[in-house]
Amino acid sequence: MKKLLNLLALVALLTLVTATPVAAMHIMEGYLPPAHALLWFGIFAPFFLYGLFQLKKSIQKNPESKVGLALSGAFVFILSALKIPSVTGSTSHPTGVGFGTAMFGPSVMVVLGTICLLFQALFLAHGGLTTLGANGFSMAVVGPFVGYFVYKLALSMKVNQRVAIFLCAFIADLATYLTTSLQLSLAFPDAQAGVFGAAMKFMGVFMVTQIPIAIIEGLLSVVLYNLVVANAKKEEVGVF
Repeated sequence: MKKLLNLLALVALLTLVTATPVAAMHIMEGYLPPAHALLWFGIFAPFFLYGLFQLKKSIQKNPESKVGLALSGAFVFILSALKIPSVTGSTSHPTGVGFGTAMFGPSVMVVLGTICLLFQALFLAHGGLTTLGANGFSMAVVGPFVGYFVYKLALSMKVNQRVAIFLCAFIADLATYLTTSLQLSLAFPDAQAGVFGAAMKFMGVFMVTQIPIAIIEGLLSVVLYNLVVANAKKEEVGVF
């Protein structure tokens, strides 16, 4: 497990050192009107504070979970740093939150996802500080919570563990971008079709690249799960 974490940490470091700054990480710095940016910060903040409480509780209950938390965070950082430019003022890329959501639940992933977004805004020029609330809400709140619901639903239907993890990652990715589309459409409604029309246009642009990306992310999450199962102690795998 620690060898796997060291490998991901090395990849994350290389990503940080070699990445070329771009003007986006979901929604770019300064792209949202100030009122919208503040609104999304206000909606996002309670989830983040509750996530901090749950993270502290998780570590106190099981100190060995720190390795898994670091692994989940590194996975998010690496995948979400891979960018495909989009004409919507945003980017298409994996989110990486599905694996950690299945492992620790959605509340913890709010914190891990936000940390990754903050680091990328500060050091990679991906996204920005003014849009951190909006980006955090879409990728670190909606994605994990929707993905977790699908994950638990799949398990309750006796779906194979690996298939459930794939679905969690796949749906979390798409839910993130549907939310981003809504955020952009609220800020920039279509002159004729309004918010709904703008949302459909944003979704149409995103989904061309995002559906295949979400499939790949789901498969990578299953691969990581297989590596964890192969390298972790029996009791560590039980977090799933």
